[in-house]
Amino acid sequence: MPLLLLLLLLAGCGGEAPPPREFDGRSAFEYIERQLEFGYRIPGTEGHRRMAAWLDSTVRQKSDSVIIQRWTHVSVKGDSLPLQNVIARYNPGAEKRILFLAHWDTRPITDGRLSPDSTKSVMGANDGASGVAVLLGVADILRKAPPSPDLGVDLLFTDGEDYGDFVKTPEDVVIGARHYAAHQPPGPPPLYAVLFDLVADKDLQIYQEGNSLTGAPEVVNLVWDMARDLGYGRIFIDAPNHVLTDDHVELQKVGIRAIDVVDFDYPAHHTPFDTIDKVSSESLQIVGDVAMGLVRREGGR
Repeated sequence: MPLLLLLLLLAGCGGEAPPPREFDGRSAFEYIERQLEFGYRIPGTEGHRRMAAWLDSTVRQKSDSVIIQRWTHVSVKGDSLPLQNVIARYNPGAEKRILFLAHWDTRPITDGRLSPDSTKSVMGANDGASGVAVLLGVADILRKAPPSPDLGVDLLFTDGEDYGDFVKTPEDVVIGARHYAAHQPPGPPPLYAVLFDLVADKDLQIYQEGNSLTGAPEVVNLVWDMARDLGYGRIFIDAPNHVLTDDHVELQKVGIRAIDVVDFDYPAHHTPFDTIDKVSSESLQIVGDVAMGLVRREGGR
C-alpha cells in the first residue's frame, strides 16, 4: 500500500475526516524533475546559471513581489562564486510574517559514506531539489489562494549552502543563509522560520534536529503538533536525533526562531546516488501538507 494512502487511512480511523489537503505532491515532484534537467547546480557552472534564471522567472509568476540578492563569494581556495538568493513574498506589507526556506545549489564533490570518490559531483534530487520543490508547491497554492491579509509569507531560496566542507571550510557553506541574515528584507523579522532539507526520501522519517531544539523548541513543537494533527505522527517522529549545521543556524544567530525539518538518515546524502529514483511525490505530499497547515493555522490566529 502506498505510504500516503496508508497514512490517510490511519488518520481517518478516529471517525473524523482528515483536514483538506491543498498541496499537490505530484506537481511538486515535477519541480524536482525540472531542476535535474539543469544538471549539477554547482556555483560557477552553466547548470547553476540556468537554474538561477529559471528560479527567478518562476517565482515572479507566483508571488506578490520578489527580492533577488546577488553577490560574489570568494572561497577559501580563491574561487569567485556568483551567488543568488531568491525571496518570494506574499503580503509584503504585513507585520506578522513566517519564513520557509530551502537551498537550491548542489554539492561539487562527493563525501558521503556510500561513495568515497571525491572526483564526482552530487545531483541533489533530495539534497537541494526536494526543499525547492516544497517551496514552489507552496507558491502555487498561495498564488491561487493567498494567505489571510494579516499574514505575510516569505519563501527563501538560498544559494551556496553546500559548496565547501562543513568541518574544514565552514566559510564556504551556508553562504546564502549567512548573506540573508546580514541583508534581511525591509519590515519586521519573521515570527519563525522553517528550513526544508532532504525531505523527499522514499523512506521518510523526520526526527527533531538538535540545534532546532536548542534554538527554537517552541517552533519544533508547533511543526510536530501540526504533523500529528494531519495524521503524520509516524513520519515526524517526536524525538531528537542528529545535531546539524545547516541554514537555520545562521538565522538563529541573528535572532530568528529557525528550525530544520530534515531527514538526515539518507544513505545517498552527498553521493552521486542522490538521484530521482530515491525520492517520491508521497514524501513531498506529507511535508507540503505540514507546510501549508502552518500557513493556514497562522493565518487563522
